[in-house]
Order: sequence, then structure tokens, then C-alpha cells
Amino acid sequence: MTAKELKAQLRNERLSARDAIPAEKRASKSLAMAEHAGEAVGFALGTIVSGFLPIRSEADLRPLMARFAVRGARLCVPAILDRQTIVFRELAEGAPLVDTGFGTVGPGTDAAILDPEIMLVPLSAFDARGHRIGYGAGHYDRAISRLRQKGLHPKLIGIAFDCQEVAHVPAEPHDISLDAILTESGLRFFASWIG
Repeated sequence: MTAKELKAQLRNERLSARDAIPAEKRASKSLAMAEHAGEAVGFALGTIVSGFLPIRSEADLRPLMARFAVRGARLCVPAILDRQTIVFRELAEGAPLVDTGFGTVGPGTDAAILDPEIMLVPLSAFDARGHRIGYGAGHYDRAISRLRQKGLHPKLIGIAFDCQEVAHVPAEPHDISLDAILTESGLRFFASWIG
């Protein structure tokens, strides 16, 4: 089995496990994530943090993002421009949300496009080394690469439930490792910058 085939299998298995979590349990697990990371992630006033608004069975990061906003973070969320490209639009309080592609919602085209310094990254599976499997489209890998080409090095925090952990993610050359993973059990560090 190739790395790509194994990733597809792990993706399907772990997303099925995530889908099986009842909605009320997902909500309580999402609140636990906010408790674990709300104060533990260190950043300066005005730091740009990208989160995401939940689709399907993803964790609901709105409580965590609200805590970051209270601490002075400038928030943004992804908007899908095409099959290859996402940008991060500023999530201003009270701004209307519109359809931003592939079942996602977010700020409209009039919102500022920001370059995140900390990214809360959705994923389908992860391992204890900080390797992740995304959803298969490569949007985040390309977005992170574009930021790095601009000389920026966003800190990457994977967002998942415990049931999405696997023993080993097969790494491919284009894969980008996480600095930390946040689940309902806590915040695990793979890099020393957090805190």
C-alpha cells in the first residue's frame, strides 16, 4: 500500500470515528479544548490567529476563539477561493457570515485578508510525532507553504478529538508537521514556543 493509499484509509477510519461522536459530546469536548488552550497558548496583543467555523463533525472552536479574542488576538478564518487556494479573512465581531465554499461559512469578500501567525488547523488524523493527515485537498499545506515563501512561519496547532489519533502517519515530502495538537484531553507540544 502506498503512503497516499494508507493516508486515505486512515482518513476514512478516523473521520468515521469522529462522525460517530454524538453532537452533545462533541460540544462538551469542544468546551474542554477551550479550557485547555484558552490561556495556555502564549501570544502578544494583536497576534493574528486563524481558526475555523465547524463543518460536519469538527470541533467547535468558537469558545476557544472567543477566549483568544478577549486576550487581544485578531481572528481570521479560511475562505476557499478555488480548488487550490484558501485565504484567511478577518473575523470581525458582528460581521455577517456568507457561504465561503465546500460547506463552509465565513466573512465576505469585503473582509481583510490576513496572514496568520498562529493557525488552528483542522485534520482527519494525527500521530504522537505531530504529523497530520488533512482532508485530502491540500489547502492548508499550500497555504502554509505560501506563508513560508513570504518569510512567515506560522505556529501550527492541530485540532482533533482523541479518537483521531493513529499510531503512525506516513509522511510525504509536501507534508508539514504540527507544533502542537489540541484535543479534549489537553494540549500536547511538539515545539517549545507555546506557553
